[in-house]
Amino acid sequence: MITLIGMGAGTPESLTTQGLAVLQNAELILGAKRLLEQLPQGCTENRKALYQPKEILAALAANPGAETALVYSGDTGFYSGAAQLLPMLRAFGISCRVLPGLSSVQLLAAAVGRPWQDWKLVSAHGCTCDPVAECLTAGGRPVFFLTGGTETPATLCAALTAAGLGDAHALAGENLGRAEEKIFFGTAQEFAQKQFASLSVLLIEHLPQPPRRASGFPDEAFIRGEVPMTKQEVRAAALAKLAVKPTDILWDVGAGTGSVSVELALAAPRGRVCAVECAPEACALIRQNREKFHAYNLTLVEGRAPAALADLPAPDAVFIGGTKGGMEAVVDTVLEKNPNARVCISAIALETLSAAIAALTAHGLSAEVTQIAVSRTKPAGRLHLLMANNPIFLITGERE
Repeated sequence: MITLIGMGAGTPESLTTQGLAVLQNAELILGAKRLLEQLPQGCTENRKALYQPKEILAALAANPGAETALVYSGDTGFYSGAAQLLPMLRAFGISCRVLPGLSSVQLLAAAVGRPWQDWKLVSAHGCTCDPVAECLTAGGRPVFFLTGGTETPATLCAALTAAGLGDAHALAGENLGRAEEKIFFGTAQEFAQKQFASLSVLLIEHLPQPPRRASGFPDEAFIRGEVPMTKQEVRAAALAKLAVKPTDILWDVGAGTGSVSVELALAAPRGRVCAVECAPEACALIRQNREKFHAYNLTLVEGRAPAALADLPAPDAVFIGGTKGGMEAVVDTVLEKNPNARVCISAIALETLSAAIAALTAHGLSAEVTQIAVSRTKPAGRLHLLMANNPIFLITGERE
């Protein structure tokens, strides 16, 4: 029999009575070295600093019939190694049971006197974590991050600050449940400059949330100048053509006011949008619209394509709204980065339409052209007349 025990803060005081009794009666105790060093009095000296599943299975095979305890920090059900080990124990027919402990999220909530049932819980310990995406998809809830390894409250807050979320309220807990426990309050920007103990957790709260909507904001919702803007109906059609997924890496080349970039960013809350633009006035509008719509997964890339595309991550989908005559080079760069990228090109002029078709077919793609002609009503006395906008061509490429 092996019993998996959560040690909470890793001190004897944070053990449950049931866990304490099992440890004091165990014939063999396994776990991380720092936990074994904190075992209560009365426990066997037959201890092995093991925590990898294969090592644990080997120790059990070498000690058949021994009453064994395996200790974990925190709770066995909260981002614990127990999740990986338990199926393996069962597969080998090894009898086991689990005794939970206090998790770090419980310890932080207790330290600041708050309930935690509405927090979004995220691990940044030993796994890839995008704090911006996690915060933007939290639906307004506080986001709790379990940190460790290379990710600390400071590194996570640095990423939030770089995305424009530096004013978000932050709360960090060090060495929770121990004599040296400390709680810090501040902003993400302030925490990005601090150093934290290795045993730390982070809570981010009071975050601005992107507006909820169906595809296609009204044109009037965007901050506009003299820069041309892709209209609502065309934006909606372009997003449909690009088949945007929540985790996509997206480019908007020739982003203008950023209207398409914003729509892409909100359609891919766990992805990233690179808005590429060279005109200073347009870049200023992109920044303003990014802030207005809380599109913090949108990054402005100032420069002229294709040179400005060189260091961007490979895209899943790309909207090309303007290339200043460099259509072929831009399409070449996109498809060099990802030959399977979904591409949608917007064109008003027939020359641009021809250039887009030629650029796609040069890569063996079959160009599909859709014309969108939108008319909107305009009052004329007691009457309403339909006033036509310029027809727009959307060109996409399909593998034959």
